[in-house]
Amino acid sequence: MKKQTGIWIDTKKAVIVFLDKSDHMLKTIESNIESRERIPGETKLLTRFGNQFLNFEKKKENHRANEIREYLKKVTNELNDTDELVLIGPASMKKELEKIILKDTTKSLVIKGVEPAESMTENQIVAWVKTYYQNKN
Repeated sequence: MKKQTGIWIDTKKAVIVFLDKSDHMLKTIESNIESRERIPGETKLLTRFGNQFLNFEKKKENHRANEIREYLKKVTNELNDTDELVLIGPASMKKELEKIILKDTTKSLVIKGVEPAESMTENQIVAWVKTYYQNKN
């Protein structure tokens, strides 16, 4: 039997469901992505240093992009023993994860689907993933 996995992901956490022949295993990964961040010394939109201007918004965007990259790296590190994968979630984070998985040539897993889903409890996520793979087979 192929090792099947489902991931429900958004910017706060990722719930990974590993399916076995008769049982399942859950793993939750919390993200450290800050939704609102204040940079010390941030008073004006632009601050002047000689002939240069510093934009705090660009610094925030770079910081958030780094946090997202680290979060998705943690999630992909859990997929070493997976053959088939389905990604679900309410936001665009599932698409970002799909891009990273497709770029990674070291993993030989197949993405079976990327589906929209609202917020769910862990039991609902497990039931959704089991139903998805039963309907696909």
